[in-house]
Amino acid sequence: MDYIDGGVCAAKGFTASGIHCGIRKNKSKRDLALIYSEKKASAAGIYTLNLVKGAPIEVTKKNISDGTAQAVICNSGNANTCNADGKEVAEKMCVLAGKALNISPSDVIVASTGVIGVPLDISPIENGMSDLAANLGSNNSRDAAEAIMTTDTAVKEFAVSFKLDGKECKIGGIAKGSGMIHPNLATMLVFITTDAAISPDLLHKALYSDAQKSFNMISIDGDTSTNDMVVVLANGMAGNAVIDEENEDFNTFKQALAMVTEKLCRAIAKDGEGATRLLECCVKGGKDWITAKTAAKSVVCSNLVKSMIFGADANCGRILCALGYSGADIKPEKTDVSYESEKGRIDVCKNGIVIPFDEDKAKEILLCDEIKILVDLKDGDECAVARGCDLTYDYVKINGDYRT
Repeated sequence: MDYIDGGVCAAKGFTASGIHCGIRKNKSKRDLALIYSEKKASAAGIYTLNLVKGAPIEVTKKNISDGTAQAVICNSGNANTCNADGKEVAEKMCVLAGKALNISPSDVIVASTGVIGVPLDISPIENGMSDLAANLGSNNSRDAAEAIMTTDTAVKEFAVSFKLDGKECKIGGIAKGSGMIHPNLATMLVFITTDAAISPDLLHKALYSDAQKSFNMISIDGDTSTNDMVVVLANGMAGNAVIDEENEDFNTFKQALAMVTEKLCRAIAKDGEGATRLLECCVKGGKDWITAKTAAKSVVCSNLVKSMIFGADANCGRILCALGYSGADIKPEKTDVSYESEKGRIDVCKNGIVIPFDEDKAKEILLCDEIKILVDLKDGDECAVARGCDLTYDYVKINGDYRT
């Protein structure tokens, strides 16, 4: 398996586009994206568990309830959430895309991201639809990735080439996510495409399983969004035998999916609103995976730990504190903690006791832009990795006037 270029257009039969249609005031920002498959594809999605949900989620769930879809339309700048006409607007977006692509509106996945509680005017989308469809191309993944961004500062797109049944297959994805990131089942907006042939049931099983160790293991600010959605389209155009049972090909597909989602998750965590550092908490020695997962997530979610990383302050007491209140079944008297980056590694805690260490060396390690907090629970064989970022002054600045 190898990483390749192409994003959501890497897989055979997929094209994409992204334009500025007028939802956002800044005319230099794309705000409407389209992804299209030449053939109807198996489709699977997972969504936010927030009880307040964006209207597009209800429409998308209905549209892919038969396990198939052929296109994705997504706008940025407005979440279409908590609006009286939200469902009507989301359905209209599907109708417009369906008409432009000559497919059924029920084969369109719809998503929105941006400000909550502001009515979404359908006019710019309607007026821009012909240009959006006309701009579809096999090299336009980046345009689509830019069009779904809100406070993101970096485009997030990755793809992988792999073999199934002797056939070359490709899988790629784009994502948006920078703030309001604390996933519960799914997160942000993520669109993944593949030309592998796989049944809708197994596609959903692969996606759901993957999310537990990828998307559900990142946190920027502790806020679970109303519009979180991860969807996968698999059009089968690679020509492999359809994966309809949990065999070796299914495992290979899951590995390829994981390679894409891991990259997307790291990119999202590193691009947290106002962030200066990517933070990864790598826990080993858990008695079971739930223990390791809970411990790792608690560390990256701690505002004190996140602030500590921003200040490059090697205060491991904050890490031990987060482990202690995590709810994970750990033995503090066994726990070790270390810091690691491209500048090296330093041990700061052994068996639950803070040990003497070189503060200057620790600061040098923590000033790098990618930091690992290594935790050894020494109580089993299970491991987990959670991702987040530091908490900076700019996070407050960005969100203090996000709407106005």
